[in-house]
Amino acid sequence: MILGPKFQKENSNSRNGTFIPFLTGGRDGKVEKVISLIRDNYVDPVNVDSLQDLTINELLKNLDPHSAYLPPVDARLFSEDLEGNYNGIGIEYHLLNDTLLVTGVNKNGPAAKAGLREGDRVIQIDGNNIAGKDITNKKIVELIRGRRGTAVQLIIRRAGLKAYKTVSVIRDKISVSSIDVAYLLTKDVGYVKISRFGAHTDDDFIAELERLKKEGMKSLVLDLRENGGGYLSAATALSDQFLGEKKLIVYTRGAHEPRTDYFATPEGKFEKGKLVVLINENTASASEIVAGAIQDLDRGTIVGRRSFGKGLVQEQFNFGDGSALNLTVARYYTPSGRSIQRPYDEGPGPYFEEVWNRHKNGELNSDRKHLMDSLYKKGRIYKTASGRLMYGGGGIMPDVYVPIDTLGYNEMYFALNAKGVLNDFLYNSLIKEHVADSLDEFVKTFTLSRGHYQQILALASAKGIKYNPGLFKVAERHINIDMKAMLARYYFGELGFYKVLNSTDNVVSRSLALLK
Repeated sequence: MILGPKFQKENSNSRNGTFIPFLTGGRDGKVEKVISLIRDNYVDPVNVDSLQDLTINELLKNLDPHSAYLPPVDARLFSEDLEGNYNGIGIEYHLLNDTLLVTGVNKNGPAAKAGLREGDRVIQIDGNNIAGKDITNKKIVELIRGRRGTAVQLIIRRAGLKAYKTVSVIRDKISVSSIDVAYLLTKDVGYVKISRFGAHTDDDFIAELERLKKEGMKSLVLDLRENGGGYLSAATALSDQFLGEKKLIVYTRGAHEPRTDYFATPEGKFEKGKLVVLINENTASASEIVAGAIQDLDRGTIVGRRSFGKGLVQEQFNFGDGSALNLTVARYYTPSGRSIQRPYDEGPGPYFEEVWNRHKNGELNSDRKHLMDSLYKKGRIYKTASGRLMYGGGGIMPDVYVPIDTLGYNEMYFALNAKGVLNDFLYNSLIKEHVADSLDEFVKTFTLSRGHYQQILALASAKGIKYNPGLFKVAERHINIDMKAMLARYYFGELGFYKVLNSTDNVVSRSLALLK
């Protein structure tokens, strides 16, 4: 079963292989008959496959926001993402202003072997220009991925070279861990960030956990921010690592799915140490199962902002053409009986806009008491194992609420990002400088100089961004953090990136204070 699907990146418990014919049941198969009549009798030629796709999507709109029809390419990418491997070239990228900017290269992958570097700009992929409104992330993934052993031709522009460069990369199997990073925040506090719940998440987590224990870890910060979900089995397996034997983790139930309880086993690897779980408004589904179990059973402290609020379980049904239907078959409930699913009776538009509305209505910089009063006055009350009050129906409310830090995120900051000024400065200028001999030295000492800021302003002026001294001064703090983090990633990898970000993250600092 699947929780919180994600659909694209160059980098099961589903019923793989099951074929369900399109709408052959129902009252006399009316929908199938209508499509057949259109195909055989309509005045103009009609693409029946497209008509079927439209019909399925219209049906699903009337169910819930998370039941989804996946065309063949989307279904394949969805499966590859959660399985943690695909045939590709091993890069991370950002699509900016009709250019594919390479922001990461797997050091052991095909792209690195072919000489591709961070900061390279990909102009063409196999003769296809990376430009125009029709170029999307999904299209790029389709172009880059392919059969193992086949070649993909890239035309790139590299800083310092006048001519374009052609690079041929042989596709190979790329394995992607769902653990972004794991390291010690202090001598005895570990930090693990999980980006999704895939087929190998539990194994990856155990490996990192054991390594951190050997390095002296006694307490753990588990970062589930921006984690949109994944497999139900992966979420229960991870929760099992923290909970004692026979503790209820979650249960699921639907009209055609009897109640199924998921219990912890005696095999947990971190049942005793202090635990903090970080969540935010993009923590969804499988991630909310973990946070909900930890909170309900008083196993740890939840820190951050209110989670997304997705309490529906999808099962994947595959069709013969490679497409698939992710159909909601059950709801899940935390150990106390809470459903954290937000209402969706107004349709998918308002449902998905609700998270953005949290920005507009001030929730993300409010205090917890104000939120509890405004969100849960009419909600059903639940209790944790120790008797603490909780509420259902709108995501997981953290035990310790930390408002978002918005100071410095102003229109000039957003313009610099949107026009690619900061990326241009980073990859055309900043990476050429010697910054530090070690990551620890870099984190402690590096900061942008006034000369750096003048270079940024010169680039901004060349791209038509009007200079506002007051706005730029306020934005400097976030510009410095962004550039420092991206530079750390360039020289020291993901560990460098997160060490820089976490050194200024008020959610992380609050967590460390709780663990003292």
